[in-house]
Amino acid sequence: MDQAAIAAMLGEAAIFARLSPEALLACAAEFREQRFDQGQMLFARGDAGDRLILVAEGRVRLAVTTEDGRELSVRHAVGGELLGEIAVLDGGARSADAVALTAVLAYSLRRAPFEQLVARYPALSAGIIAFLCRRLRQTTDQLEGIALYSIEVRLARFLLVGLAGRKPAPGKRVPLDMAFSQGELAQLLGASRPKVNAALGSLEQAGAIHRTADRIFCDPDLLAKLAGIGDG
Repeated sequence: MDQAAIAAMLGEAAIFARLSPEALLACAAEFREQRFDQGQMLFARGDAGDRLILVAEGRVRLAVTTEDGRELSVRHAVGGELLGEIAVLDGGARSADAVALTAVLAYSLRRAPFEQLVARYPALSAGIIAFLCRRLRQTTDQLEGIALYSIEVRLARFLLVGLAGRKPAPGKRVPLDMAFSQGELAQLLGASRPKVNAALGSLEQAGAIHRTADRIFCDPDLLAKLAGIGDG
């Protein structure tokens, strides 16, 4: 992947979004290619946060594990998304495990050159603030969903995020590829697998989704109504 392609992905990330095209290319030049096999760990909780990672292809799971072996998925990072930002920013240890759910092509930026780029491009500081605010909002929304909403509402909202605003043709549903297992979906929603399966059944009975072996066909308007958001 050339530097222009890396720069284009950086331009979509909150930290780098305020930079000029020339500055984005300069930042892209500092990233180094890394490849990970399916199941390989990118980093572990407690590791030194010495690099920022840009996922170009594939899917990475960020999760925390308790001492008794219970695991909770925090989020998934896919192509065009950054991960490992917090530890790079504060110099602390990694706060979660990062594992490749598929083969992953990524680009990494060490902390020292990242700090040099921040000093060189003041707009990066504003981007960092925007990123931290966004991450705080996401965390608040996640906690609110787990604490206050039923599993059906949480699932409907999760599917709407996956649709990313796509609208179907009249009388049609929007297909959504399920790139991970039902067990993984349960971890992301903070629920058990049986409860997620029951919630999927409820959404299907309501006509908001239709399931096949590897896809879910969604009606965004019905999902929004069931989720209690939008015009529904």
